[in-house]
Order: sequence, then structure tokens, then C-alpha cells
Amino acid sequence: MPTTSTTGRRAAVLGSPIAHSLSPVLHRAAYAELGLTHWSYDRFEVAEAGLAPFLAGLDASWAGLSLTMPLKRAVIPLLDGISGTASSVEAVNTVVVDADGRRTGDNTDIPGMLAALRERGVAAVESAAVLGAGATASSAIAALSHVCEGPVTAYVRSRDRAAEMSGWGTRLGVDVRTADWAEAADAFGAPLVIATTPAGATDALAPHVPDRPGTLFDVLYDPWPTALAAAWSARGGSVVGGLDLLVHQAVLQVELMTGRAPAPLAVMRDAGEQALGAHSV
Repeated sequence: MPTTSTTGRRAAVLGSPIAHSLSPVLHRAAYAELGLTHWSYDRFEVAEAGLAPFLAGLDASWAGLSLTMPLKRAVIPLLDGISGTASSVEAVNTVVVDADGRRTGDNTDIPGMLAALRERGVAAVESAAVLGAGATASSAIAALSHVCEGPVTAYVRSRDRAAEMSGWGTRLGVDVRTADWAEAADAFGAPLVIATTPAGATDALAPHVPDRPGTLFDVLYDPWPTALAAAWSARGGSVVGGLDLLVHQAVLQVELMTGRAPAPLAVMRDAGEQALGAHSV
């Protein structure tokens, strides 16, 4: 039986838009399982302009924050320090508030991606492809630096995005090559494809999935499955979903914020699946 906490602590997820976030479901499930009955986890709609005032209003009851877009980079100059992982991609999705009020940024997306891949047996690949070029794509490149032994091709929509992705490759020690989005179906020959694009962006690619493809990691979780993920599964490929990423990165957040490890992965995943199931009814 877990020991019960009687000290009230607060945590929350911030972003804009934020109403769709499953983070409260996952963190609250973890608190219940760990016996942290006086911990709370909420969500707040916060845009970039409101971030500094929100942080200024934190008191000693706060243990940490989860951050979504558009705050992952905007928060960095507002912190007392950031981890090496967060620094490597200039993106913070976790803020830990110490007892003395010090705020430290971290990034659990990268180790979360790695844990989700390894859970599905993907520990090393000879090459990979990334669809998209946003903040999640840079985290994908960082994760691939640990599992991809050869080149990574990033499919992007503009020269600026191509230059950005090449820059991340240089910074992270990954051989990143770029190609135009019009050629994105060529990505499906890679043993690992990571789709980091918004909902609907890859739907037109679904008919081009070949028979017996490799592994697709689609970072979306709602709606699920995406058209691409459904086609991938139908043609015999392995699929890692956005919920896998969300749960694994949330596990690490819970451990960082509460100091309790291990966080209850299975309980958190079950809570997320139930919430998504209820949402789809």
C-alpha cells in the first residue's frame, strides 16, 4: 500500500488551447495510486502573454507545471535553469518548483519518445523519417540520436523549415536530410517514421502506405486512430501512438514533481484510454 500524503501540493498543465489535454486525467490517476490524496492537478488556458504573470503568482504550494504549445520555448527566459535535455532542443515541457521557489525546466518528451519506442521493441534502426518540422520534430530528432544509426530524412513545407531541421541535426549529431512535403510518401520506405504534424495533415498520405511497412510513431492521440495510423495497421505495420508518448512523458513528470518513483504507468495508461473512449462515444 502506498503511503498517504497529507501535505497539499499543486500542479497543472498550461497552454493554449488546453481544453483537450489529457494530462489532468493521467496525473490525477497517478496521485490516487500513489496515495497523494492532498495533491491536485488542474489545467489553465495560458497564452504567451500570460505566462510571466502566471509564474509570478505561484506560491509555496506549487510543485510543478506541464507545458504545451505555445509555451515550451517562451518559458525558458522565465526560469532559473533548465536541464541539458531541454537545452538540447530549446524546449521545456516540465517545470519543477523546488521548496525554495527555484523553477527548473526539463523536457520529458524526448525520454518519453524513447520509452514508447523501446516498449514496442524499437531500440535501433538503420534510418528514419520525420514528417513535419515544429517543436515536436526537434524532440523527435533528439530521440532519434539515440536509436537511429544512419540518416534521418525530414519532410517539410518550406526552405526555412528545411534549414531549421538541418540545423537541429547538426546540433544533435544526427545526419538530417530534408525533402519537400510533396514527396512525403517516400518516407514510408524507412524502418521508422515519426509523424509530428497537426491533425489531418497526413490524411492524404494514408492511401500510399505500402504493404508490410516498418514502424509508425504518430504523436497524435485525438482523434485516434489517425487515417495514417489506421492504414499503417491495416497493411501490417507496427504503430506507436500519441497516447503512448503522452503517458510515458507524464510518468516522468509525475516522478520529477512528486519525488515518487516509479510512477504507475499501467494505471495512467488505463485512465487515458478510458478518457479517450468516453470522448469518442
